Amino acid sequence: MRPLAALRDALGMFTLLPVGSTMELDRAACRRIMLAFPWAGLVCGLVSAAAAALVVLCGAGHQLAAMAGLAALTGVTGAMHIDGVADTADGLASRKGPEDALALMKKSDIGPMGVATAVLVLLLQAAALASDSLASDSLASGAAGAWPLVATLTCLPMVGRIAAVHATVQGVPGARPGGFGSLFTGITPAWAAALDSLAVLAVCAGAGWLVDGRVLAAGLVAAAVLAWLVANGWQKHLLRRLGGHTGDTFGSLIEVAQTTFAVAAALVTGLVTGLVG
Repeated sequence: MRPLAALRDALGMFTLLPVGSTMELDRAACRRIMLAFPWAGLVCGLVSAAAAALVVLCGAGHQLAAMAGLAALTGVTGAMHIDGVADTADGLASRKGPEDALALMKKSDIGPMGVATAVLVLLLQAAALASDSLASDSLASGAAGAWPLVATLTCLPMVGRIAAVHATVQGVPGARPGGFGSLFTGITPAWAAALDSLAVLAVCAGAGWLVDGRVLAAGLVAAAVLAWLVANGWQKHLLRRLGGHTGDTFGSLIEVAQTTFAVAAALVTGLVTGLVG
């Protein structure tokens, strides 16, 4: 499977984009798809950034731009990972043992904890993206000041999906032997996950530098590293609580990483701006 074919299959599996993918799943194919997963996230990020940029160019403000970008991202992914974090929250909030919690997560309905978690995740991401530190006027006044927000939205889904790649590294267990998530557990070599991570950091640095120079470049790179550290801590909790990963917990890792990235980008960029300003 060539890289572009793997990217097409990742988009076909994890987005609603009409890419015409008709792959047959086995663990070898899933390994290649998972390594292309962050780059599928970059495609989603570009769609999200385009929606935000349109709002910015219309002069409608940073808040609406952030919401438009997140709405586009949610639409292009079919809210798949939001559903995962909601189901995971319901299972963990039940305080039941692993077997009962996993059974609860498998149900199609979402309980109050899941709804609250999904809403809070989206609100935190929107508030962070619309913050003053990502709506800087360091390049120019007016519309140009919102381009840091657009750059952050571009990188957001890519950074989040690396957390899922890390969770598929060989040695990390699955919770159900026959579930969808079992196709992706333990399939990724550690060196391949590391190379993907370094490439994502390079893209974050490049996007930040092109838009707003070293301040945003440093902010996005630091935010990505912090997001992966938080996601790693969340993964350890999930493994202790549930015994392994499912498709839902992969989704929760993505949303935890994305939320951390957005919040950290706002905080770190604001801090760096204050130090060098």
